[in-house]
Amino acid sequence: MSSFQKEADDEKCINTIRTLAADVVAKSNSGHPGAPMGMAPIAHVLFSRFMIANPKNSKWYNRDRFVLSNGHACALHYILLHLLGYKLSMDDLKAFRQVDSLTPGHPESSHTDGIEVTTGPLGQGISNAVGLAAAQAHIAATFNKEGFDLSTNHTYAFLGDGCLQEGVASETCSLAGHLQLGNLIALYDDNHITIDGETDVSFTEDVVKRFEAYGWHVQVVKDGDNDLEGIYNAIVEAQKVKDKPSLIKVHTTIGYGSAKQGTESVHGSPLKADDIVNVKKKFGFDPEQKFHVPDEVYARYNAIGVRGAEAEAKWEALLSQYAQKYPEEHKELTRRIRGDLPEGWEKKLPVYKPGEKNAASRKYSEIVLQAISSSIPELVGGSADLTGSNLTRVKEAVDFQPPSTKLGSYAGRYFRYGVREHGMGAIMNGLSAYGGIIPFGGTFLVREAAYFRFGMDANAPTLQNFVSYAAGAVRLSALSQHHVIWVATHDSIGLGEDGPTHQPIETAIHLRAIPNLHFW
Repeated sequence: MSSFQKEADDEKCINTIRTLAADVVAKSNSGHPGAPMGMAPIAHVLFSRFMIANPKNSKWYNRDRFVLSNGHACALHYILLHLLGYKLSMDDLKAFRQVDSLTPGHPESSHTDGIEVTTGPLGQGISNAVGLAAAQAHIAATFNKEGFDLSTNHTYAFLGDGCLQEGVASETCSLAGHLQLGNLIALYDDNHITIDGETDVSFTEDVVKRFEAYGWHVQVVKDGDNDLEGIYNAIVEAQKVKDKPSLIKVHTTIGYGSAKQGTESVHGSPLKADDIVNVKKKFGFDPEQKFHVPDEVYARYNAIGVRGAEAEAKWEALLSQYAQKYPEEHKELTRRIRGDLPEGWEKKLPVYKPGEKNAASRKYSEIVLQAISSSIPELVGGSADLTGSNLTRVKEAVDFQPPSTKLGSYAGRYFRYGVREHGMGAIMNGLSAYGGIIPFGGTFLVREAAYFRFGMDANAPTLQNFVSYAAGAVRLSALSQHHVIWVATHDSIGLGEDGPTHQPIETAIHLRAIPNLHFW
């Protein structure tokens, strides 16, 4: 990629994002203006120079994926979507955080055009991003051919101090390093602020060393408020690293431009009216104008959309050539992109009659998996270090592993999640969100049970009881209508010798209370 070239309208674009963020949050009298104002330079550099997506077709399969893990900063994402030309109008921005609006208080993937995954509970988004990156690696290894790189997209994620403090992020980022997911680039908004104030009161670890220990490629940009070239160069370097995920730690000032900048006061409260006036004056905007976007800013972001549309057109042409040379693979890929199940898959299901010898329900689950695995190649499974107990791995399975480890390949369909139940759930949500994959995962808890449901309710996750550690990911899966399947084994009664720690009685009640979750 060429060296950084500063454009005449860069500052105006960045400051438009900042002033819009102030107006959007102020009108709703609710929300988080600080992170959007502080992250505006990062967002502008990423979207203006790197992101490849088509706002006119937000589901184009080879688009770059973007995840806002610090979902409370969603005003930033909504503003970007509006400027880029997604189905989000200025009136939608004005309806921020209002009932039935397309701009809810945290991003919702099934609700707003251009949102890849539902975020808000901190740590979930970066964990979903790991799943999105793993999905791309799997699809590329399965379908790409020499001269036909159909799957090439990157996954970019923004995250903050809160995300890094949540345990689920540690689980998934550790696994991402092991999996060598070089297509994942995370930009860490290091503004040193949480709701309680300076992060010095509770979060003083060395994040750089932590992620280097995970096996990530790590860079630091010291002036994220002004150093556009530094941000650009860091992303370019991250793209060059193919065998490690990348973390770019960017020092920013929360609420940049506000009288309250750099403090917790600007984190989760609207700016005062006089502060907004001064912000606009500082950035060269008319303080009397609200929700103002200069024509040149719209033009700049429209050009980004045109770039994405051109990329999609080239991809469609390549896909057509692929169909001529690899008709069966093309048929399979496009079926999976559409979300259709293979015709006649249900004929592979075993049939049982009354009076036959009984077996543990997890054994029947294994039999079903073995029977349908070859017929449903998008069925990608795994277990949280309980494979031999959950019986989730079919005989011919190949592990999803970096080829360099000689433990499997990216074309493998079985994930070794390790002892990371919550991380497994969040990664599966990302695998499902990518498209073309139906993930399932196994773990322990109450009642042996295994029941698979496909087809009619493909937009709802299926659950056969489940360990409470991952409840947060399960709830987001249901809220997002991800087609995720959980296989949970071992009955609380049958585990009597393990004692009360392994005999939860409340889990079934909890899971049945989650809307849009099929529970057997």
